[in-house]
Amino acid sequence: METSLRYLCAVVTLLLAGLPWGRCSNPSEVPIPPEARLQAFYYGWYGTPEIDGKWMNWNHAVTTADGRVESTCVPPEDIGANFYPASGPYSSRDAEAVNRHCAELQRAGIGVIAVSWWGKDTPTDRALPLLFEAAEKWGIKICFHLEPWSGRNAESVRDALSYLLERWGDAPALFRWQGRPLIYVYDSYLVPDNEWATLLQPDGEHTIRGTPLDCLFIGLWVRKSHGESLAGAGFDGFYTYFATDGFTWGSTPDHWPEMARFAHKEGKWFIPSVGPGYNDLRIRPWNSRNYRNREGGAYYDRMFQRAVKADPDIISVTSYNEWHEGTQIEPAVPYQAAGRVYEDYGDLPGTWYLERTRYWREKWLEP
Repeated sequence: METSLRYLCAVVTLLLAGLPWGRCSNPSEVPIPPEARLQAFYYGWYGTPEIDGKWMNWNHAVTTADGRVESTCVPPEDIGANFYPASGPYSSRDAEAVNRHCAELQRAGIGVIAVSWWGKDTPTDRALPLLFEAAEKWGIKICFHLEPWSGRNAESVRDALSYLLERWGDAPALFRWQGRPLIYVYDSYLVPDNEWATLLQPDGEHTIRGTPLDCLFIGLWVRKSHGESLAGAGFDGFYTYFATDGFTWGSTPDHWPEMARFAHKEGKWFIPSVGPGYNDLRIRPWNSRNYRNREGGAYYDRMFQRAVKADPDIISVTSYNEWHEGTQIEPAVPYQAAGRVYEDYGDLPGTWYLERTRYWREKWLEP
């Protein structure tokens, strides 16, 4: 019966391929192709005076535990990170940097990048043209990672989808599965479940279902109860995002098999997020509780191994280049400047995390 259902759904998908909203009843009915099953979170929010007229994000604020700004980093020698990029601080609108990123992502075996997006006309929005161009060149697909902008609700998310798909819906590099783009929603719990239901349930007031705006929505599973609430709201799957093992119930690998079983029972995707470690002490000196040492690469291996064993639909990597939180797999180098000694990857080469990501991709998907 299951085989017949999958076959029927595949036929229907092919017949409806020309329609942007053609799809099966849930995303798990047809297996996602291997080239799309390894994804990474990507940040296009960096800027330099040469290209953007000012430093952006490399000059991150240093905060106290209660959120007060204590000081501000002064690039290029003093940046808002504990590691220093091999290429130095770059602009997300520098064509050379963006092409290098896509080449490295391809090298790592990552097929899809989830691009942080904070809204229309923000730096993350203005970074998209170069990124789509480079991604197409290097065979990388793009999906969107919707951040919690001010006033984010069902109606504003629908407006955002309309804007993004009008602009990028026909782009060859936009990732679609069964005719639908993929959308991650960071901190989805900040919007009430009944509000999401108006967007994601077929009978919702602002529904996208069965319209050209229909997308695969992936919600952030933080607390144990979030699985049921996200499923009830109409989300198509769940992800865990955080690279700190134990930071949340959802980011704890011991819970991933249970989460995967629930997701698959509900016909949803389960997407655990793996990371190489976590270190945001430069910008949040008080956050030692969530620090996770890279352990010479052993932490990354352990996270990947647990994710593979959980029977996921997709594995997401946190992150390619979130330098502030020290979760990047982008190459870093030893560096000393402005009275600081930056961390690096120890005895490992700067490209080790890219190569190790490829290793785990092949171990998981090409046995």
